[in-house]
Amino acid sequence: MEKPDIFRDIAERTGGDIYLGFPGPVRTGKSTLIKRMMELLVLPNIKNPNERDRARDELPQSGAGRTISTTEPKFIPNEAVEITIKQGLNLKVRMVDCVGYQVEGAIGYEDEGLPRMVRTPWVEEAIPFQEAAEIGTRKVINDHSTLGIAVFTDGSIGDIPRENYLDAEERVIYELKESKKPFIVVLNSLHPDWEETIELAHSLEDQYDVPVLPLNVAELTTDDIIHILEEALYEFPVTEVNVNLPKWIEELETDYWLRESFETAVRQAISKVSRLRDIDQVIEELSQNDQVDKVTLLNVDLGTGSTTIEMSAKEVLFYEALEDLTGFDIRGSHHLFKYMVELSKVKREYDKVAAGLQEVRNIGYGLVSPTVED
Repeated sequence: MEKPDIFRDIAERTGGDIYLGFPGPVRTGKSTLIKRMMELLVLPNIKNPNERDRARDELPQSGAGRTISTTEPKFIPNEAVEITIKQGLNLKVRMVDCVGYQVEGAIGYEDEGLPRMVRTPWVEEAIPFQEAAEIGTRKVINDHSTLGIAVFTDGSIGDIPRENYLDAEERVIYELKESKKPFIVVLNSLHPDWEETIELAHSLEDQYDVPVLPLNVAELTTDDIIHILEEALYEFPVTEVNVNLPKWIEELETDYWLRESFETAVRQAISKVSRLRDIDQVIEELSQNDQVDKVTLLNVDLGTGSTTIEMSAKEVLFYEALEDLTGFDIRGSHHLFKYMVELSKVKREYDKVAAGLQEVRNIGYGLVSPTVED
């Protein structure tokens, strides 16, 4: 999908505003990711040079090692800026760098042996670092974001081991799911293409039921950003699921067993759908039905959240239903062809006397006029 299409879809889903929140544990690369996205996505598309300079000055600072860089929530830029992707496609963009959740081994939680106190936009007095992380994540996602991008790491970006991040990751995922907002996870790694990194990403996907993208955020490319946003779009809610049944099944009476079976299978499958991503599961479930020949995804409109699926039935069911409803022995297309020819002859003969038969029913007798053929 080309860049303008992604942004057009996001604009449609969010009302033209892209407000991205970046929660996660400390020392995972949240600020680095924001900086790269600003440099690649936002700054080049700000037309006003003064706004561009202001936004550049507000880029977050990031550093290596164990020392915490972000000590309070920060809006980047401080006020949302309008970017122009192409003519007629303008978006307002703002990102929020969250205070990270506490991780054992990181430095900066304490000040002279006491819990470090930080200030947030939501509480007047200074509060402990960890409390700021929890309140900030909830506030950022619920009140200031249309989309969450959680940032985790495999531990390769610093000298804090992977296991130290696990508790903080669970808390982040919990807060994000409680918010009911769409979100994905970026797994920051120095070697995102390694097999063990990809396996870790898959493991986290299975554990949390959310997309996990292994990336080196310090070397993020424009294509990576497009991929992040595209994956995020599939986390938005489904607004409509259209399922096209085979036309001949739609001609059956609503209480006929085969039509009931198809409609029940569809209802059961789509009852589990909440996100656009869930459509894949619907297709898989319907495809496993013994009566179904093929299930095809015809369309996914990421901008509106609507999808269209088409189903086809196994051919043998068509002839079984015909035989059941007509009483004719129909074993294939050759039988159907023979009966159609015979029935057409019978119908032509019936049409000659149909009016007379109707008169018989109405008044007790009827007249049939001969035709030229007679």
